[in-house]
Amino acid sequence: MNLLLAEVAQATQRLADAGVPSPRNDAEELAAYVHQVKRGALHTVKDSDFDARYWEAIARREAREPLQHITGLAYFRYLELQVGPGVFVPRPETESVVGWAIDAVRAMDVVEPLVVDLCSGSGAIALALAQEVPRSTVHAVELSEDALVWTRKNVEGSRVQLHQGDAFGALPELDGQVDLVISNPPYIPLTEWEYVAPEARDHDPQMALFSGEDGLDTIRGIERTAHRLLRPGGIVVVEHADTQGGQVPWIFTEEKGWADAADHPDLNNRPRFATARKALP
Repeated sequence: MNLLLAEVAQATQRLADAGVPSPRNDAEELAAYVHQVKRGALHTVKDSDFDARYWEAIARREAREPLQHITGLAYFRYLELQVGPGVFVPRPETESVVGWAIDAVRAMDVVEPLVVDLCSGSGAIALALAQEVPRSTVHAVELSEDALVWTRKNVEGSRVQLHQGDAFGALPELDGQVDLVISNPPYIPLTEWEYVAPEARDHDPQMALFSGEDGLDTIRGIERTAHRLLRPGGIVVVEHADTQGGQVPWIFTEEKGWADAADHPDLNNRPRFATARKALP
């Protein structure tokens, strides 16, 4: 075992003791980042090339600073995104939400689908749809100026059209024309603050996390926006907490003009997102 791998083993234990959910993964990711090699090539780093800044990075992660803030990068489906303070770090569970949406758009009998991503954050969802549905037109809406610093970096050179604005009043010029509205909105109840992981609670923007006493205030607003934007037969996809699976589909009721409201599990078989179709006239 070379010096770096021995240090990674020690770092893994330190991160585990600090309660980091994936200590081995993070210890290796930080070693690769500091030494500018792939994770699979850590064994090739010479002992003389060991960089003591590795332990600075481990100390930051030990204090529960997000891994992605330390490296400045987040990976989402086929994307490498720039992230940092001020923007919500995309999570792996959202990948299954986007996968469902991509399949739904591809199944539509529409040559050039029109898509709107509300509460876009880093731009992960919008960029994934633009990349994987090549003939789509994708609009991303984000309110926070701090988040937009990162969104602009990520969407630069892409086909995503970025708009600063509130999700509730977004894009009136597209009313009744959109094929898919998708969102990973804030959905944590204010009463759950103390139970949120430190990485999110202390580093993700509060605006991207919390939404009223039951966590559903923003989703209720998105329901109204989605109904306004979508064409008849268009689809809305909204991520939610795994504890809200029994509640969110009921926001998209027949009385409000929706059909086929349903919930869907993530890769861990936990309720993760709701979908509905705008009813035909």
